[in-house]
Amino acid sequence: MSLDLRIFTEPQQGASYDDQLAVAKATEELGFSAFFRSDHYLAMGSDGLPGPTDAWTTLAGLARETTTVRLGTLVSSATFRHPGVLAIQVAQVDQMSGGRVELGLGTGWFAAEHAAYGIPFPDKRFGMLEEQLAVVTGLWNTPEGETFSHAGEHYTLTDSPALPKPAQARVPVIVGGGGPRRTPALAARFADEYNQAFPEIDTIGPRIKVIEQALSDAGRSADSLVQSAALVVAVGKDEAEFAKRAAAIGREPAELREHGIAGTVGEAADRLRGLEKAGVTRVYLQVLDLHDLDHLDLVAREVRPQLG
Repeated sequence: MSLDLRIFTEPQQGASYDDQLAVAKATEELGFSAFFRSDHYLAMGSDGLPGPTDAWTTLAGLARETTTVRLGTLVSSATFRHPGVLAIQVAQVDQMSGGRVELGLGTGWFAAEHAAYGIPFPDKRFGMLEEQLAVVTGLWNTPEGETFSHAGEHYTLTDSPALPKPAQARVPVIVGGGGPRRTPALAARFADEYNQAFPEIDTIGPRIKVIEQALSDAGRSADSLVQSAALVVAVGKDEAEFAKRAAAIGREPAELREHGIAGTVGEAADRLRGLEKAGVTRVYLQVLDLHDLDHLDLVAREVRPQLG
């Protein structure tokens, strides 16, 4: 089985809903398995014009304007939404899509966006994330006609009807993070997928071993969890086209080759095969220029067929 390739976007850097729709439709037409987006409200290093778009509002729209591609966040921030509200939002978007949604959830890290929009940003957030995962999955897993309650340090829910239910029997949950113990344990407890976001290439395999040990400790098999990585993509049919794409996203060619899936078609295929050898089964291709749809076409038609 070849690597599962997904398209991952950063709309806070400057993208309208229509920009994202164009990429999502291209993602579907070119046969990538999923369109994912970040969940941020503030640009990093740019003005972000025309301004941010909300992740779950965007995915709701895309749910009605696509038909086969899976949709999700990498990752939503536990600081942005109450878990009861998040469970309703995700379940509704899953219904709207006919069962194509996945939820990536993390602690949140970008203090400036919280300050900019008046969102509380406590110093310690891991406990919030842990409780959110328990609440969201608990609500979804409560049988119809029964109620769900939760009394925790951060959230209290009393006799919730736990509605609506997602269209899928289980919405896949994605957890990431680099902690040595708590994050692997959290992934083993709640996740269907563990994601490494922009790791150093040589750390990917060892991290997978850590996660597999946590799975074993929790009584789960290694193949019960998808191992994924998110890496920047910049590929050209030749060196000149690669250099042009690197310049368009403000990155140096050498740095991209070191940290991403970058260079010529052959180089990109080699990097992806190396990731697969390290134990990765799914790769999120971080596309930073949302107006360069020819880039997606090149990866789909020239790189992907080399993966077997």
